Amino acid sequence: MNGLLLRLAGPLQSWGERSAFTPQRDTAPFPTRSALIGMFAAAQGTAREDTRALEQYTDLEFTVRVDRPGLPLVDYHTVGGGQPKDQTAATSGGSHKGAAVVTRRHYLADAVFVVAITGSDTIVDRIATALHQPHWAPYLGRRSCIPDEPLLLRTRTPDPVAELLTRTPLSPTTRHDETRQRSAQVDETVPVAFLWERHPGDLPTDAVSVAINDIPSSFAQHHRAHTKRHLHRTIRHLPASLLPDRDNPLHQRLIDYAKEEQG
Repeated sequence: MNGLLLRLAGPLQSWGERSAFTPQRDTAPFPTRSALIGMFAAAQGTAREDTRALEQYTDLEFTVRVDRPGLPLVDYHTVGGGQPKDQTAATSGGSHKGAAVVTRRHYLADAVFVVAITGSDTIVDRIATALHQPHWAPYLGRRSCIPDEPLLLRTRTPDPVAELLTRTPLSPTTRHDETRQRSAQVDETVPVAFLWERHPGDLPTDAVSVAINDIPSSFAQHHRAHTKRHLHRTIRHLPASLLPDRDNPLHQRLIDYAKEEQG
């Protein structure tokens, strides 16, 4: 078994959890399994209707480190207003609505997540190859949400979860606030939220378990289907040395970390 490390960061992210083609386009507070598998499938050029292709991702295990939860943002969005009826937005039946379509699209602004993906060597290598040369470009939940670089931090790591806990560079809580760095330097550790698919074993008493309906069984345009999984949310105290400082800024640390594997 090997694993990947992905860093999901950008100006905006949106990980739809419940809504599909409704006026309220929600976002989960972390990357969903459905969105991550959709990213891999798109990078590999898999058609939405090819539900059997999703079987290759069944045994993947995801662990999410929440470096920066982001700020909730809502975009009031309209399509097709002020036009003749035949030029307004179409319905699924092929007719026209005759009025503007109003949606409120929810995003996470300036969020940063680092995800450890563990699986067989075969599927890990396929995903890494596809992300290096994607058929369809990766995005952070919606096509308008472009990821920062580097996206792929490690491609074949024996223990990606251990990397999250001990070695992968950590982003500060906000882009411009260094309070976290200063306090961490005094305390030598910094609290960071984690989301685990597998029970981490040493689950603390303040851990929170949540259920989310995000295991995809079909991405077909009009037949999307998902099943439920359970996650465990914990707080881990990571070494403050993972944070950037003036002499070693975050972006350079990320580049150096990604290059370690190549060197």
